[in-house]
Parts: sequence; C-alpha cells; structure tokens
Amino acid sequence: MSQYFIAVVDDDSNIRDIVEAYLRKEGYRTVGLGSAEAAWDLWNTDTPDMWILDIMLPGMNGYDFCRQIRNIAEVPIIMISAKDEEVDKILGLELGSDDYLTKPFSPRELVARVKRLFHRYAGFKDIAAKPTMEGGKKQQLEIGDLRLSLDERRVFWCGSETEMTVKEFTLLQTMAEQPNRAFSRDELLTLVWGNDYFGSDRAIDDLVKRLRRKLSDLPIETVWGYGYRLRTMKEEELQ
Repeated sequence: MSQYFIAVVDDDSNIRDIVEAYLRKEGYRTVGLGSAEAAWDLWNTDTPDMWILDIMLPGMNGYDFCRQIRNIAEVPIIMISAKDEEVDKILGLELGSDDYLTKPFSPRELVARVKRLFHRYAGFKDIAAKPTMEGGKKQQLEIGDLRLSLDERRVFWCGSETEMTVKEFTLLQTMAEQPNRAFSRDELLTLVWGNDYFGSDRAIDDLVKRLRRKLSDLPIETVWGYGYRLRTMKEEELQ
C-alpha cells in the first residue's frame, strides 16, 4: 500500500469526499481542504506529497496557490476546474501544474493520473540521488559564471549558491551539457518531464522564466518559434 500523502483542495465537499474515497481505496493518505489558505497552513505543518487543486476557490485562487508552491518546491500538482477553455489549461501549466482535468471528470481517470505522476516524480528522485562520480572526484559543469555540482545537485551563479527544484536543475544541466545548442520545446519536454508527458509545451517556457528569475543575466536565449539555448560565446566567436 502506498504511503503517499495527497491534499485535495476544493470548496465543494462532495467532490472532496468522492476524490478522497477513491484515493484512499488505492492506499493513499488524504486530507480534504476547502480553501487555499487552509492548504498553505497545511504546507507549513504536514507537507503533502501531491496537491489536487481546484482553480475556483474562495479567497486565494488555485492559480495563485500553485504559483506560490511552485516558487519553493517541485511537488506534483494536478489542477481541476469547471473551466474548459484552452487558455485556462495553458495558464495552469505555465504556472507549474503537472496536469489539468476538467469537471466533471472520472475519479478513476484522476487516480490513474495520480499514479502516473508519482511514477514520473519517483524517476526524478532516482536521478537526483544517483551519484555522478568519476575517479573519486566530484563531477562539475562550469560555463562562465555558472557552476553545477552534479553529484550534490547544487547550482552556483556568480559565486553564490542558488536553490533549484528538480526540474529546474534538470533543465539547466541538460542545456549546460551541450552549450550553444538549440533545443526544441518538445525535446526539452521529453528530456525534463519524460516520454509520457501529456501537457502543453508552455511548461518549458515557465521553467525558463523561473531560471531567468533565479539566475539574473543567465544567457538562456530564446530561439524564436523553436526553443532555447544556453549561450556561452559571443556571436562572432561562433562563426
């Protein structure tokens, strides 16, 4: 039986009860909450392993709560909403949610997506925990003012350490290992999220925004209509 702890945040108690019942049947530990404010209190006392988050909440909405959590952690987030517009789904993914379900939805489908997300995140943790050693020395990537300690999963920019989530580190390492190469959004999605990712490629744009915000002046360039590259040389040096 799974020991994962899932928080279901929805102001509709009937939806909370149904979702929790299906999740508990699969062995998950759950808690139901009616507001983002209550969810934030929970985050600071008994951190869940996943959030199932309604968008339309009283007080702070699901978008704002997702943004707040994503600024500090890479915990899985599934957004649920009665909104079926493409723009709403894209916004949720841009803010860092991993999946989006439109109401009404099948509880069985939700459980399947929960399992899939936990499987994917377990893969991320395995990669993060795997030592990257060669000849007993720590493996590092250095590009200008950027230094990545791969075995310790630490990032240093201009001499100062910056905290990174798993996905932020994975994206940064992917581009740093092949500097000046242009990666397409689809390629980065596969490399960072895995082959089974089914969300929008806008998730990559959000991840890049977060890196740029954390690492001021980091030379990640947008390749318009295609993707991104981590630049290390001036244009004339590449010719």
